[in-house]
Amino acid sequence: MSRAFVKEDDAELPGDDLPERPQSPHPNYVTLQGLKALQRRVEKLQEERRTLTEGGEPEMLDKEHLKLVERDLRYWQERLDKAIQIDPATQAHDKVGFSATVETVDDNDVKRTFMLVGEDEAEPKAGKISWVSPLARALSGASVGDTVLWKRPAGDLSLEILSIKYPKA
Repeated sequence: MSRAFVKEDDAELPGDDLPERPQSPHPNYVTLQGLKALQRRVEKLQEERRTLTEGGEPEMLDKEHLKLVERDLRYWQERLDKAIQIDPATQAHDKVGFSATVETVDDNDVKRTFMLVGEDEAEPKAGKISWVSPLARALSGASVGDTVLWKRPAGDLSLEILSIKYPKA
């Protein structure tokens, strides 16, 4: 059949096969700040969806953008629904655990500070690392004075734990 005889509404839209965003297989541990950020993200997407669908003419609706917003909303709503807030007070404060801020020093006397956070909260340049990252796994359970091995593509690096701090609840 010639495309000339197909109604535009019947034509397959380019985004009809928009795949869902994959969810992490790990528990969604979050800090209090991470939980609030998830809530804000969901609220923002809900507001964006309302803005796109309310008022205005149906033919003016940006269907592709709406599909993206709805897909992202489903993803972030599921992340929020599965969020498990970890109370820092429940962590052993003499060991590195979730939400700990850890100060380290390497063999070249370079000091680095890391905070173990949820996957959605990770900002490596700001020192916030996902609790499932190789570095976080190496640090987890270590105490002040312990040395851990950070296995990196650039080469392994030994880090000595100088301090461990947890946020106040």
